Amino acid sequence: MNLDANTFISGMAAIGAGLAAIGCLGGGIGVGNAAAKAVEGVSRQPEASGKILSTFFVSAALSEVTAIYSLLIALILVFRV
Repeated sequence: MNLDANTFISGMAAIGAGLAAIGCLGGGIGVGNAAAKAVEGVSRQPEASGKILSTFFVSAALSEVTAIYSLLIALILVFRV
């Protein structure tokens, strides 16, 4: 009976890790959209490129942090003790 429970828990942890890893896709999509809009903004107003790029870097960092958090959760679930 205990072996079946451990197998079930391991399976659910693997499914949870896969679902948590989907959050990494959101970070990539977010940074891609932000980069596209930053390039568009710089091409329309080159004199404002400093402000646009600094805002882009802050938003890219925040977007990547969410991807790193979801990757961390996925790794915790995969390599749980």
